[in-house]
Amino acid sequence: MENVLNFDKLESLKSLQSTISKLENALSQMTQNGANTTLVKKRLKAVSIGLAMLENVWNQSPHYYTQEDLAEARNIITGLFPSIENSYAKSKAGSPQRTLLERRIKAMELAVQAIDDLSTK
Repeated sequence: MENVLNFDKLESLKSLQSTISKLENALSQMTQNGANTTLVKKRLKAVSIGLAMLENVWNQSPHYYTQEDLAEARNIITGLFPSIENSYAKSKAGSPQRTLLERRIKAMELAVQAIDDLSTK
């Protein structure tokens, strides 16, 4: 985790913040429509924990999550990879969508690594 370039750190933090924003918007719309929000809430919490773990590792920001929270977040984030990678495979080379997905994958990989590092301490 200490060998990550500052540019990659910044891009990863921005990517997870963007993902959180998208999930918050989805949650708001789903709530208005009366849809089941359980999955979106779990994903929102997991990505928020992932962001907190990166901020903890890179910026020494405190976190208040239990080992159980970390394990659940890790499982949920890991479960998102197949759909993100599928979207990536369908995207056009050099497109803004592909760049966004590349950054999201990298950010989530780093978040999982941060969770793993903190879980073993």
